[in-house]
Amino acid sequence: MSVATAGKTGATARRGVGRDRFENGLFKVLKPIVIVLLLIVAVFPFYYMVLLSFRSLDSLLQNPGALWISIEELDLATYLEVLAPVSDGGQGFVVFMRNSLLVALSTVVLTLLVSIPGAYAVSRLRFFGRRQVSALFLAVYFFPAILLAVPLFVFFTQLGLRGSLVALVVVYVSQVAAVSIYTLRNYFATVPVSLEEAAAIDGCGRLQTMWRITLPLAMPALVSNGLFIFMIAWNEFLFALLFLVEKRDSWTVSLGLSQLSGSIEVPTTVLMAGSVILTLPIIILFFASERLLVGGLTAGAEKG
Repeated sequence: MSVATAGKTGATARRGVGRDRFENGLFKVLKPIVIVLLLIVAVFPFYYMVLLSFRSLDSLLQNPGALWISIEELDLATYLEVLAPVSDGGQGFVVFMRNSLLVALSTVVLTLLVSIPGAYAVSRLRFFGRRQVSALFLAVYFFPAILLAVPLFVFFTQLGLRGSLVALVVVYVSQVAAVSIYTLRNYFATVPVSLEEAAAIDGCGRLQTMWRITLPLAMPALVSNGLFIFMIAWNEFLFALLFLVEKRDSWTVSLGLSQLSGSIEVPTTVLMAGSVILTLPIIILFFASERLLVGGLTAGAEKG
């Protein structure tokens, strides 16, 4: 190699090293800035909603743009009004939360009972039309809910179940079961087959293998799937309005919140308190299950 060629190669290498240093330095500066901006965008609306829910109406009218209030200004009357029963002049959100919790938990349990064996069968068993069935599960989820609203309304009215939480749970399970099977199938496919074969050698049947091997390893997927189902059932509004609007004692929390937002007599502070009550359970569930959501329990499960 000539001296000129070696010099050019060295100059190119130095330019590459200099560019890498510049990019690393730039990313090092921009990374915290971007993280802070994203946190502000994500957290500030919720912070302001919580702040409004603890302010009295007089304080809000005097200084609506305040981003901080003193302890003396904190007012729990809005939450008391939202949670108090209607007979006491409140909004009855305790009953709405009980109904929503019952519907959401029932939907999660029934959907997982249906989707776990279905997803396992699609991912492990070989049968005619296996690929078409997987595509069909996903295609079912593409149908808009409004398309099914009227037929389901007529159907449950004829059965005498309109206004019943049971009908709402059935509708929710039928809506989310397909996508739940599709997502769980993809995760079951990542569980090493050799672990199940080893269990079969030890004398485990198909159900024992699924219960003792596959489900514990798939726990992060089950938790995230259950949280996804819970969020859908907790926040759903269309079918709750369609089936339960005539029976206030069966209202869910999303339906109760829409009643607050649609009333000109309800102060903004009370509406914000209802919004906090609607949002808080989802946040608590997310942070409570964060370890399972981000943990890969299959890591290191199979040795070479």
